[in-house]
Amino acid sequence: MSFKLLGAPLALAVLAGCTTVAPDGGFGSVAGTAHSHIGAEPRLARDDAAVRELAQSVQAMLGKPLGMDDAVKVAVLANPGLQASYWKVGIAQADLAQAGRLPNPVLDFKHVSNAGDIAIERTFTVNLVRLLTLPLASRLEAQRFEQVKLEVAREIERHARDTRIAWVEAVAANQALEYARQVDAAAEASAELAGRMARVGNMSQLDLAREQLFHAETGAALARAGKTAVAAREKLTRLLGLWGKDAQYSLPAHLPELPAAPASLVDVERLALSQRLDVQAARLDAEATAANLGLTRTTRFVNVLDLGFVNDTTTGAPSARGYELTLELPLFDWGGARVARAEGVYMQAVNRVAQTAVTARSEARESYLDYRSAYDVAAHYRDTVIPLRKRISKEVLLRYNGMLLSTRELLVDSREQANAVSAYIEAMKEFWTAHATLEASLGMRLEQQDHKDHVKEHAE
Repeated sequence: MSFKLLGAPLALAVLAGCTTVAPDGGFGSVAGTAHSHIGAEPRLARDDAAVRELAQSVQAMLGKPLGMDDAVKVAVLANPGLQASYWKVGIAQADLAQAGRLPNPVLDFKHVSNAGDIAIERTFTVNLVRLLTLPLASRLEAQRFEQVKLEVAREIERHARDTRIAWVEAVAANQALEYARQVDAAAEASAELAGRMARVGNMSQLDLAREQLFHAETGAALARAGKTAVAAREKLTRLLGLWGKDAQYSLPAHLPELPAAPASLVDVERLALSQRLDVQAARLDAEATAANLGLTRTTRFVNVLDLGFVNDTTTGAPSARGYELTLELPLFDWGGARVARAEGVYMQAVNRVAQTAVTARSEARESYLDYRSAYDVAAHYRDTVIPLRKRISKEVLLRYNGMLLSTRELLVDSREQANAVSAYIEAMKEFWTAHATLEASLGMRLEQQDHKDHVKEHAE
C-alpha cells in the first residue's frame, strides 16, 4: 500500500486529534439556549466553590416570597436531577474529543527460546480503517454532541414548564385554602347565630339544620383544601430541588393579575417549528443517522485492516524486517445486513422528524386555543361575574339591614358569593397554567414574542 495515499487522511486525522475538552464541557451554549427559551440561565456546579455560589444565589431568591420566574431560576440551579442532566453535555463532548484522537498503535513482542536459540519478534501495528475513517467519525460525534446539547436544553425547558405549572397550582391552592378558612369561619358564625335564633323561636329547626349542615360541609372543604395545598407545595418543592430549611420558602398570597390583553399570535405552527428544541433535535438525529449510513457503506467490505512493521531477530542470524497486513476477507458477511439495518434506522429517524413536526403543530394550536379560552373565562369572572356578585351582596345586605330580607336569604347569598370567588380562583389558575403550557408548546416566552411584534409594528 502506498503511503502517499495515506497522506491526506493522516493529515486530517492529526488535525482531528487536536480536539480538546472545553473547561465548561460545552455547557455554555446550552445555558444560552435555555435562557432564551425560559428566561433563566442554568449553571453547572463543577466544584465546591461553584456549589457554594449557586447556594448563595438560591438563598437570595428564597429570602422573599418566591415568584413564578424566580421559582424557575431556583429550579435550574438547585434541582439535583437537572444538574445530573447537565453533565450529559460534558460526557458527549468527551466522546467527541475521544473520537478525534489518533488510534493507538499496537506493539507486539514475542520471545521464543528453543535449544539455546532465542527468537525475538517485534510487530508495530496501526489500525488503518480507524485512521482512514477518523474524520468521518469525528463529524458523527460532532453531530451527536449538538443533538445532546439540544436534548438537554429541551429537558431544562420541560422542567421549567413543570415548575411554572406547579408554582401556579401551589399559589392557587394556598389562595383557595385561605378563602376556605374565611368561608368556614363565616359558616361557623352563621351556625352559631342560627342556633341563637332557633332558641328564641325566630328560626325553624329545618333552617337551623341547613346552617349546621353548611358549616359541616365548609369544615370538610377546608380539610380538603389543606390537603391539596400541602400536596401542591411538596410537588413544587421537589421540582425546585429544595430540602431542609430551604423548603420553608414563602409564596405570594395570590396569583398574578391577568395581563391587560392576551398575546395575539399570528402563526403558532410556524413559531413552534422554528423555535421548539425537540424539532431541532429530531432533525439533527436524522442528519446524524444519514451520516452514519454513509460510514456503514464505506466500511461494509472492510472490517479489519491493520498495517504493521515487523522486526524479527533470531540468535546467530541477522535481523529480518518487513511488514504485516491483516485483512478480514468478506467470504460470508458482505455487509449487506449492516447497510440494510442502517437504512431502516434512517427511515425511522425521518419519520420521527415528521411525527415530531405533526405533534408540535397540533400542540401549538391546542395550547393557543386553550390559552385564549382560559383568558376569556378568567376575564369574564373578573369583569362581570365578581362585580355583579359584589353588587348583589351589597344590595342584599342593605335589604337585610332594612329588615326586608330574612337571615336565611342573607346566608344563601354568602354561599353564592363564596362559590363565585372559588370559581374565579380556579379560572385564574387555569389561565396561568395555559400560559405556561403555551410557552412550552411554542418553545419561547410570550413576552419575547410581544416585544418582537411591537418592534415590527414600530418599524412599519
